[in-house]
Amino acid sequence: MNFFHITRHKLAMLAALLLPFSAGAETFPSHALRIVAPFTAGGGTDLVARTLAEGMSKDLGQPIIVDNRPGGGTVIGSDAVAKAPGDGYTLLLTTSAHAINTSLVKTLPYSTEKSFADVALIGRGPNMLVTRADSKYKTVQDVINAARAEPGKLSYGSSGNGTAVHLAGELFKMMTKVNITHVPYRGAGPAYTDLLGGHIDFVFATAAGVGKFVESGKMRALAVTSAARSPSWPQVPTMAEAGLAGYEADVWYAVFASGGTPPEVVARLNLAVKRATEAPIFRSRVESEGLVTAVGTPDELTRYVRSEEARWRKVVAEGRITID
Repeated sequence: MNFFHITRHKLAMLAALLLPFSAGAETFPSHALRIVAPFTAGGGTDLVARTLAEGMSKDLGQPIIVDNRPGGGTVIGSDAVAKAPGDGYTLLLTTSAHAINTSLVKTLPYSTEKSFADVALIGRGPNMLVTRADSKYKTVQDVINAARAEPGKLSYGSSGNGTAVHLAGELFKMMTKVNITHVPYRGAGPAYTDLLGGHIDFVFATAAGVGKFVESGKMRALAVTSAARSPSWPQVPTMAEAGLAGYEADVWYAVFASGGTPPEVVARLNLAVKRATEAPIFRSRVESEGLVTAVGTPDELTRYVRSEEARWRKVVAEGRITID
């Protein structure tokens, strides 16, 4: 009889310990969430973040604030999420830079593997090499010829050191063996402004970010960085078609939570991301800009990020690219 009472007592204590966690998981979310976008407002990542936040907010029944934290090649915004409580209320919407920074940045203030809980890959889309509509450069070969004629004179802008578009530009320089000056900005918006103002010659950017400028006739798209032409931009040739066989530098978008977020909460967030990306408004705003959605499981995102880290590590090493 005594054994029965002891066992029952222990079971009661265990149930009491588990109850708060279970209740918390069932009621998540109980208040507003925050999505940190490590870029300035106005760029492609900001567009994806705000469109995603709108859909996730409806599904989760709570407001979601988009917090732009540019700088440091996405490190500043990522670090804010890494240091936030692991409760699922602070999320990171970032790009391929998340995987690139592991080999590019000498000392990261966080661990890419341990400081984040992988939630969902949103999808992949092409980057673009664009110039002003009135530029004398009409093809990729025009750019290569001019860069070889006057090494270092031409310049290209990106949304920041270590970003996916920065590495797309460095891969271009490596494969063409040209010297083009890289001008990093604190986000895509300022880079677009300087390109249109004539302060730089080109921009490597996400198709989602520059699509509206190309459509309006303010910018000219010279090439997409995907292996095949984009369904959204069938008239724009690939880098491979322009003579750079094997060139590929897509950008991908993914959602991460702070490390330590409970699996049940991660699963709920994954479902919210999936439902948001399936909504017509998301597809009309984002997929029309070239993003192909492909939301998978958190484990699939983990494997994908590890493979991307290995792929870009080779580019960083061969190009001897570093940032502080």
